[in-house]
Amino acid sequence: MFDHSRRNLAHWFALSMGGILFAFAGVGYCLSVEEQLRVFDDELFSESKAFAVKTQYSLYQSQWQNQRGQTPVESDASLNGGLMYARWYNSNKQLLQFIGSSGGKQLTAKPGFQTVEAPIDSESSSTRTWVRQVTLPVLEGKVVIGYFQTAVPMNSLRVGLNQARLFLTFGVPVTFGVIGITGWFLGGLAMRPSLRAYQQLQQFTADASHELRAPVATVLSNAQVALMPPEDPVEQRLRLQNIVQTAKSMSTLINDLLFLSRHNGSLAETGLKPIDLCEILRSLAQEFAALAPAQNLNFNAHLPEHPIMLKADANLLKQAVINLLTNAFKYTSADGKVELYLFTQSHSAVIQVKDNGIGIPSTDLPHIFDRFYRVDTVRSRQTGGFGLGLAIAQQIVQRYGGQITVNSILGQGSTFQISLPLKL
Repeated sequence: MFDHSRRNLAHWFALSMGGILFAFAGVGYCLSVEEQLRVFDDELFSESKAFAVKTQYSLYQSQWQNQRGQTPVESDASLNGGLMYARWYNSNKQLLQFIGSSGGKQLTAKPGFQTVEAPIDSESSSTRTWVRQVTLPVLEGKVVIGYFQTAVPMNSLRVGLNQARLFLTFGVPVTFGVIGITGWFLGGLAMRPSLRAYQQLQQFTADASHELRAPVATVLSNAQVALMPPEDPVEQRLRLQNIVQTAKSMSTLINDLLFLSRHNGSLAETGLKPIDLCEILRSLAQEFAALAPAQNLNFNAHLPEHPIMLKADANLLKQAVINLLTNAFKYTSADGKVELYLFTQSHSAVIQVKDNGIGIPSTDLPHIFDRFYRVDTVRSRQTGGFGLGLAIAQQIVQRYGGQITVNSILGQGSTFQISLPLKL
């Protein structure tokens, strides 16, 4: 689904940006042609004037009349290097003199610049080329006494335009491809938050369906047995108690799953406040010290007298430490010992929870923080654990840029350590 959405985003991005690219390329090419043609016409006009001065013809009306009907100019005058021909016409647009090719006897072109096809030389008309021709009226006062026409090959202009077309032919598709790749990359970036939310939803759905299946089956079976005759009040009460206990476990599981789903990702710095870690752990130590005698456990807290300040969410940090202490209480036998430590080390606040309980096998240590992972499945079920406590603790610590580790020896106990950076 996300690949399809990403392709659609990349597709529409490429089409929109590609359309803009083609439009700009077309407009740019037209403006380039117009500019190059303007420069070309300016050069042609300058060469025409230079040639007219070089030939030293006096274009007065009497001379036009005297030269009418004469043969082509036979003199030392030669065309400028770039010019192909020069032609003189009278006021009636009849050809009087020419250098190069004569064209027609009658002037058909209007005054101004034109692009025409003309023979390369005057002797052969089979080979032709495109030329830029200019026709200029010759004035005496305000009266037109004749016309002067000259032309220059458009080879240089055509070479420049061919290069521009070649560049656009290869450059535009390559740029369009780059736009497509960029669109695919940007589509991935744009879809990343949605993908993360979708993955969280998938994870939550998979976890919930996996873990809720057994409690729901327990509730159903107890309810069905309680409804079967003959009705025994003692049996019914036992079944209802099982249902209540299972419902409580399901509620705890759902809350843990929602916690993992809601608190996934980095923390917003604006929502954090300076807290005293010593004060938080001191209140937790009092609570667990009151619970320890009921389980025949020895609990001790070793906390510094001076405050340890850091920027965090007090409730989240309390939840992480509670999960570690609860885990230690569950898996430490009677007359065992659980200890809570807090100290600073290398610009970090270090929290340790030590116990001399059953310990964790070395093969299970790499997976101990995975969701729903249990070292002893049977005992975890008996104690009401779902394998989410350590995963929640790890997620909370990682959100603060910290690290949680465990060292354990089977049969001797475990030490969980949380390292949090001290930054305000």
